[in-house]
This record gives sequence, C-alpha cells and structure tokens, in this order.
Amino acid sequence: MAEQRRDWPRTITVALTGASGSQYGLRLVECLLEAGVRVYLLVSQAGQVVLKMEADLDVSSRPAEAESFFLRHFRARPGQLRVFGRRQWTAPVASGTNPPDAMVICPCTTGTLASIAAGVSSCLIDRAADVTLKEARKLILVIRETPFTAIHLENMLRLARAGAVIMPANPGFYFKPNRVDQIVDFVVARILDHLGVANDLVPRWGEAGPFIGTPPS
Repeated sequence: MAEQRRDWPRTITVALTGASGSQYGLRLVECLLEAGVRVYLLVSQAGQVVLKMEADLDVSSRPAEAESFFLRHFRARPGQLRVFGRRQWTAPVASGTNPPDAMVICPCTTGTLASIAAGVSSCLIDRAADVTLKEARKLILVIRETPFTAIHLENMLRLARAGAVIMPANPGFYFKPNRVDQIVDFVVARILDHLGVANDLVPRWGEAGPFIGTPPS
C-alpha cells in the first residue's frame, strides 16, 4: 500500500448518486484524472440509472466490469481509477485505517444527505462518507435538488457543523456562458478549488475577461 501511495500522491473518492446532474460527477472525475489524482469511484444503483438517462452510459453493476468500462471511458492510467461495489466492505474507503485524502459526492441526493447526517451506513457510499468525516478529511456534498425542505436544510446544517462542505450545484453566470459544458465546468471548478486541485476551467472574478465589473448584489 505504501508503494501505491507513492505512485499516486493524492487519492480522492468520488461518488455518483441518483440525483440529476451526472455530468458534474463525470467531468469531475475526468479533471481529477488529468491532474494525476487517483480516483476511487462509487456509483449507487440509482446513479447507474441516471448515467444511462443523462449520459448514455450503460454501466455494469459488477465492480470489475464497471472499472474496466470507466478506465476505457476516461483513458485513465493503469491503477489510477478503482471502482468498488455498493456493499464491498473490504474496499479501502470503508475503514479509517486507509482513508482517501478527500471525498466528493457529486451529484448528491437528499436521501444520501439524510443517511450521512443520521450516521446510517447501509451502503459503501454512506460508510465512506462517515469514514471521511470521522478521520477529519474533507467531505464535499454537491446537492442537486430544488426546492429544499426544512428537513433537507437541517441535514445540511448538521453535516456542515460536523465539518462537511455543502456545495449545491448552483452555477454562476457572470462569465456569460453559452454552452452547457461551461456551466458544468463552473461547478466542477469550485469543487476542484476546495480540493486544492489547480484548474483553469473558468475565468476568475477580477481577472481579464468579459465579466469585469461590479459583482451582482
């Protein structure tokens, strides 16, 4: 394991759940791999359905087959991307003895939000998030739902107090995007910023660009 950590200086877990917005998660994985990060990928059962609906990706429920699929899809280096099953309790992310450097659930359903807030580890995604929190590693939840109920907001507050970063998929428009991929990149750039992964996906506020001016109130 020590040799693997030398080969990949950073490991980040990315989980895709059943909320709409799978393109956010796919683009995030792509950018992390391009940055030389090792990615542990977890996909919920509902996440598989959404990947098929929104991205035309037919992902197997078998971890080995899904891993081979995503390695080809992202053209990742051997060993750079690992896929684990929903109840693969022997996966590294299931234990605090071998936690990743950070975890992002993108997109994150309000159901997943509720499970993590309640400390319920009924699947590997919930358990990995619980491990990330208890080991004081960064946990980012990219919530994709609207509107929010009081229950959703209370769960977000509970997790924010526990140390999680609550980052709803709310793109900005001050840089005048004219393509969907630019809107996706805005959200992904904010995630990468919080992970400490350098990126130039979108113009920065105050830098030369078409959006220079007074920020909106």
